[in-house]
Amino acid sequence: MCSGSPGKATSSVPVKINAGMDICWSWSQTPFQFLDNQSDYSYISSTTYHLMERIIENSIIVIIFSLMLIASSFEIVSIQFASGLASQVNSDKNANSLNVQDIPAKKVQVGDIDIAYKIFGKGDPILLISGSGLVMDAWDPIMLRDLSSNHTVIIFDNRGVGNTTAGTKPLSIIQFTNDTSGLLEALKIQKADVLGFSMGSFIAQELTLLHPQKVNRLLLYGSSCGGKENIPQSSDVVKVLSDFVYNRSQEVGKLLSVTFPQSWIKSHSNNTSIPQSKEIVSPDTLKQQFNIVVDWFATNWGGVCGQLSNISVPTLVITGTEDISAPAANSLIIAQKIPGAWLVQIEGAGHGLMYQYPEKFSTVLQTFLTTTTIPSS
Repeated sequence: MCSGSPGKATSSVPVKINAGMDICWSWSQTPFQFLDNQSDYSYISSTTYHLMERIIENSIIVIIFSLMLIASSFEIVSIQFASGLASQVNSDKNANSLNVQDIPAKKVQVGDIDIAYKIFGKGDPILLISGSGLVMDAWDPIMLRDLSSNHTVIIFDNRGVGNTTAGTKPLSIIQFTNDTSGLLEALKIQKADVLGFSMGSFIAQELTLLHPQKVNRLLLYGSSCGGKENIPQSSDVVKVLSDFVYNRSQEVGKLLSVTFPQSWIKSHSNNTSIPQSKEIVSPDTLKQQFNIVVDWFATNWGGVCGQLSNISVPTLVITGTEDISAPAANSLIIAQKIPGAWLVQIEGAGHGLMYQYPEKFSTVLQTFLTTTTIPSS
């Protein structure tokens, strides 16, 4: 069940959002309110309703949500596993998914490294920042197909990953942020929508805080703002990931357990392949990235939670209700702190949300990207 802050608004505006879709939508305000999808109608306070009008500049947007969600088919046909990851494949649409491996990679020099990237699609630019241990080809192909239909999509390998060189500078979230900013400059992209997944969402937050002029919209998936205000990973999750990184554990079942809910794994255990990439992440880079993520979740530093109120661009925060790799409660914390942020929780999804439910995920992204208004400079 989706989570929210205690209490409900005493003055409310009913909004029909199709409760059967297992998607919880909410908008941040003070105090924070939550849309409950367990009944036919969900309620938002009148304060939130007017905030929505200011953010979106059109209160009819709630009707668009309903139409888009109802029109989408979320029927799962088959789930495929490999190398500790998973991808949901809809048999009716799989043939039309984007095969990102068919797109040639390019390279551009950014500071002390050469960044490998791919660019495709049409429309305004959107930059995708990968998570720890992931190469640029790891993004879900259905999501990439949908994004590229109305956006110019840029995916790339972080420093030391895949075909991007490691350079001489030590890896850190700030260094990754500088690399990402430099990539936009090298590609002569003044502003872009930015989607960050997991560790990539940490980078996306820093990019927006340090270089706000380069970000149109911010999309944070499986995120945390780190430090003393965040909810850290459990010791069990850290141990599973540490064993994989340092001991090269081949126990795929354990790795899957921190990516997908156990109940979902049990019901989707018969398929064994997803699109593969020839790119790799070296053991040394994997260890450094693991330590960076552990440090981000640690509570012995300030994190960036206290800075998030400075973010003024439209922001989407999306999580699975069963995410334990980046505990789902962290997304609520972020959404409360960024003015006007959207919070979307997908019922029954884990950290691998985009692989479990790519069409739900894609629909949420498209709804946000096509209905939010970018503030004038």
